[in-house]
Order: sequence, then C-alpha cells, then structure tokens
Amino acid sequence: MSDTGTAASTTGAQHRLRRSLGSRDLVVYGLLFIAPMAPVGVFGTLDARSHGAVALVYVVATVAMGFTAFSYAQMVRVVPQAGSVFAYARVGLGRGAGFIAGWMAMLDYVLIPAVAYLFSGIAMNALVPQVSRWVWTMLAVVITTLLNLWGVRAAARVGFLVLAMEIVVLVVFVTAAIVVLARDGATRPPLSPLTGDGTQGGFALSGVIGAVSVAVLSYLGFDAIAAFAEEVTGGSAEVARALLFCLALAGVLFVAQTYLVALLEPATSAQLAADPARQGPAFYDAVDVSVGRRLHDLVAASKAIGAAFAALAGQAAAGRLLFAMGRDRRLPRALSRTDAGVPRVALLCAAVITLLAAGWAARRDDGLDKLVSVVDIGALTAFTLLHASVVGCFAVRRRGDGRRPSWWRHVLAPVLGAAITVAVIVAASGVAQVVGAVWLAIGVLVLVGQRGRTGVAEELP
Repeated sequence: MSDTGTAASTTGAQHRLRRSLGSRDLVVYGLLFIAPMAPVGVFGTLDARSHGAVALVYVVATVAMGFTAFSYAQMVRVVPQAGSVFAYARVGLGRGAGFIAGWMAMLDYVLIPAVAYLFSGIAMNALVPQVSRWVWTMLAVVITTLLNLWGVRAAARVGFLVLAMEIVVLVVFVTAAIVVLARDGATRPPLSPLTGDGTQGGFALSGVIGAVSVAVLSYLGFDAIAAFAEEVTGGSAEVARALLFCLALAGVLFVAQTYLVALLEPATSAQLAADPARQGPAFYDAVDVSVGRRLHDLVAASKAIGAAFAALAGQAAAGRLLFAMGRDRRLPRALSRTDAGVPRVALLCAAVITLLAAGWAARRDDGLDKLVSVVDIGALTAFTLLHASVVGCFAVRRRGDGRRPSWWRHVLAPVLGAAITVAVIVAASGVAQVVGAVWLAIGVLVLVGQRGRTGVAEELP
C-alpha cells in the first residue's frame, strides 16, 4: 500500500472516518485548543522576562511558530491522513521514525487535555469554592467526552458556541481597556509593550528570546487541525489554509490583548521579576485594578469554560492519533475501529488516560506543573520531527506532489523551524528533558520489540 494513499480508500468501513467538517469547523477546533485568551496565565512571567516587551514577545513567537504551521501545511497536502505528525514522519523519514513521532506526540495529544481539564477545575473552584476542583475537573471530562462520542460535527457545533463566547469576552475586555486608557491614560509608555518599560535597564534581546521560549507554548494545539484531515469535505488544501489562518488569527489576538493589558499593568516588569508570586495573577490584577471586579470574574469564568472545551478539541485530536497508530498496527488494532465514522474506542481510551492524569494532578498541589512539563517536551519533539519530515519527503525521498523541490519551502523553512523547536527544548526545564528522554527510550524499546516480532526491514529509519 502506498504511504501517501488515503486511508479511506484502503481500509474497510469499520476503519474509516466520516467526512463532515468544513473550514469553519477546522478553525473552531484549532482556536478552541489554543484558547483565544491563552496569554492570561503567562502574561506576568513573560512581562518580567522580556523587561516589559511582552507584545513583542508574541510577535516573535507567532513568526517562530509560523514555520511549524508552514511545515504542517506542506505535509498535509501530500499526506492527508488522520495521524498528523505520525503519518508525516512515516512518509518523510520511514516507518520507524513515524512511530517515534507518534509516540512523542502522544505526550502532547493525550495529556494536554488533562492540563486543560485541570485548569478548568481550578478556575471553577475559585468561582465556586464550595465544590472541590477535583469534582469540577471530573465533570468537565465527562461532559466533553460525551460530546466527542456523539460525533466530530456535533462537538464542533457546541465548540463554536463556546468559542463565540470566548471571543465576546475578549472583545468586552479590549473595549473596556480602550475606554479606560482613553479616560485615565496608560500606566506605562505607549510603546513599552514593544520596546520594554525601561525599569530593568532598557531593552534586552536575550530577555525577549527567553520569553519567546515560554510564549510558543501558548500556541500548542493549533496543529490539532491536521488530525482531522480524513474528515474534511473540502480536501487537504482546506486543512492547510485553516492551519495558517488559525495561527495568524491567534497571533493577532495574543499581541492585541497583551499590548493592552501591559499598558494597564500597575506593577512594573522589575517589580514582577522581583516577586514571582505576582506573575501568575498579573493579568487578572491589571483587569481588577483598572476595569473592575466584574470583568475580572467574567474573564475567569470564560477561561474556565474555554479550558474545558480546549480539552474537548485535544481529546478529539488524541483519539485520531491513537486511531491512526492502531490502523497502522503500531498500537492495538482495536483502536482503529469506528462506529458510524466515529473512532469511539480510541476516544474512550484517550478519555480514560486523560481522566486518570487529570484526577491525579487535581489532588496534588504541584499537579499542574508536573503535567505541563511533560506535555511541552512531547509537542516540541514532534514538531522537530515534522520539520525533518518535510526535508525527507520533498528533498530526499521526492515523495511530494511531483514538482521539483523548492529549496526555501522544503529545506530552508523547515530547517529554521527545527532550529527554533530544538532551541526551545534546550531551554526547557531539566524535569521536562528527563521525562522526554525516558519516554523516548521507552518508545525506542517498543519499536525494537515490534521489529523483532514482525521482521519488517523498514522498522528503523
């Protein structure tokens, strides 16, 4: 069977996904996973690290992640399959590398919903402290899992309503911030979100770059769009356009909101750097002081609901990854079974893993930090293999669209993208690096075991 052939034409009805998604649905899933107000939780940290140039951090981060989106767009056109980076690396680098890419992506796809569920539970507990965050977390898992089992189209419709709510809250914040700035003026110079506030010795390029290594994590999830390639009615070109549009729109939203809140922030970047405890709630504090408590609560509630539905999109993408790896017999074959075009077995498996991880973390004070460190390294490693797959597919194996490889689209751009993701991995915490290395070692052992069992010569890249 050709690696570039679509699964729908080579497998039986029990292993097919149903095409029912349009362009809007793809963008909804991507933006839900990212979350339009993703910078809320990391604003203070980025502001302190960048010496106040937090909006510039997101400008640079959007450009940096643009290389990854571009590589996804290149690969989805020639490998329109549900496995995303697993399928791309299999074609561009070999079956063994494909398994490793899928294995590392599982850390992202399967566990990032647990992070989102936990964040939702924490936010809801802050609003309704009478109910423990563990209960809120479990409730979010159950509701969104039922929606995913209902079908990708139904989940997209509900997700659209939630996304619309998040956009409305963001518009309310932007409007209120502009009114306050026009009435009372800014607490920092107008260009400081792009040049720094000058309280830590002026503009520091090293500080901006260090902050970018954290900011790129706000974009994790836009790549989930590629996981729905077999369920799109308009073809792979539609998926590629949705990927690029989703990242560009998220970048605009991130830059706009961080620019405005930086002008409202009552503390300087030096004060935030000197007091790390103030960094986490810095966004909320700025809204509370400048606009009022009601908007503070509205933003918090929006983040709580939005996080749960970010997990819905993540769980759906995780189900497609497990489905694709099961169909390729890299995981148990039962994961590739579908019911009316819905991969319910894979979705339930992803939901159980997410439930266990989120439930464990919800009962620990350091649970959120532990989960985040694991998720980040998996996603970044998968992105690195994605960039290598573009070079391998188009420039080395010549398995592209039949045209002559482009040196900048198929070599320069993915090499730059890989350099960025590797740099972020190097800047990651020691715990994340150790966890990533252990997970990678386990994956290699599983791969070697599969090779010995099947005797396939192409198991290792």
